[in-house]
Amino acid sequence: MVSRTWLLRLVIAFSFAQGAVSMARPAVSYRALALGADERAIGVITGVYALLPLFAAVPLGRRTDHGRCAPLLPVGVALIAAGCALSGTSGSLAAMAAWSGVMGLGHLCFVIGAQSIVARQSAPDEQDRNFGHFTIGASLGQLIGPVACGLVVSEHDGALGRTSATALLVSAAVAAVSLTSLWRIEHRRAPATRTAQAPKVPVTSILRTRGVPAGIFISLAVLSATDILTAYLPVVGEHRGIAPVTVGVLLSVRAGATVACRLVMTPLLAVLGRTVLVTGTCLLAGLLCAGIALPVPVWALGVMLALLGFCLGVGQPLSMTTVVQAAPDEARSTALALRLTGNRLGQVAAPASAGLVAGVAGTAAPFVMLGGLLLTAAGLGMRGGRQRAQDCPEPPPSRGMNTNGTAPSSAANVTKSRY
Repeated sequence: MVSRTWLLRLVIAFSFAQGAVSMARPAVSYRALALGADERAIGVITGVYALLPLFAAVPLGRRTDHGRCAPLLPVGVALIAAGCALSGTSGSLAAMAAWSGVMGLGHLCFVIGAQSIVARQSAPDEQDRNFGHFTIGASLGQLIGPVACGLVVSEHDGALGRTSATALLVSAAVAAVSLTSLWRIEHRRAPATRTAQAPKVPVTSILRTRGVPAGIFISLAVLSATDILTAYLPVVGEHRGIAPVTVGVLLSVRAGATVACRLVMTPLLAVLGRTVLVTGTCLLAGLLCAGIALPVPVWALGVMLALLGFCLGVGQPLSMTTVVQAAPDEARSTALALRLTGNRLGQVAAPASAGLVAGVAGTAAPFVMLGGLLLTAAGLGMRGGRQRAQDCPEPPPSRGMNTNGTAPSSAANVTKSRY
């Protein structure tokens, strides 16, 4: 029987796994520089991290829909740790690119398995809250990982190659710590055992299901904003004379605000509702992103980034719930995998587009582009809320949870919102 602490343990495991990846990715770039890589080579190594999982996401989602989720978690941790450690010991750029792809595949395995566990073991009316708490693990890892990398890596006296390798080995150890929280984290009688022989739902049918495309796009827009903000704020700081340490503090403020948002998401949902919360935060985030392009003082930039981080904390967990509740019961993990595929596509396409825009219109232009992307996401969120209101004007009462911590199948069917 699953312990009632399964969600807390999953958040802890995710914090260590995400922290390892967030520490390793900048360390990989430093290690590649020490091996003589130029900007294009680093771009290729970074791209392999996101590209390789594109081919594995849907098959892994299929596997999880028709089996248990928990085995994917230790497999993911093992791949993350192996990718980190072997990147630290590799002596060629080609090998580093390959191991970066292994790291990305491991992260994908862990996230698909973990998200599927949250979807299966949460009552329908608790999914927003539980996905919000689950993503706190990602935010904590993103907050601590880069700082830890900066503390370990040093360029003094030609030590970059050695210290970046040390950071990668440390990140492998950090990933391994997450295994201590994964024991018996999934209930043995998960709903997937009852649908193991069910026919596979075509991917095209999932993508045509009302609400799934909107959820995927909202997630893509929010993740793209986070990635480009991390990549281009140092460039903006360089042009405006903002010290690197100040830029690091500004990025930490953004990450901390995201954690704060997810801690208070449950009362926000109770007051505003999902549609207003998603639409309002995407709208405000779009305006704030565009505002970063303005030459504002550092203190004003800090306020804007704090508000932006809070707004960006909403999109990821609520897009998970949107996709899970819109998708067919027998294809929830596949739908979540498609959402992650959209995220990876955004991680590849958004930086490339931002680079083109910056080259033509200046370093602040990518933030205007992000503003437009988030405003489009806000429009999709509002449209999806109206369609859901038309399809289900009076939401049925919550059925609660079984004693084993899983949602009753009848409740999941009654409360499904296909929008």
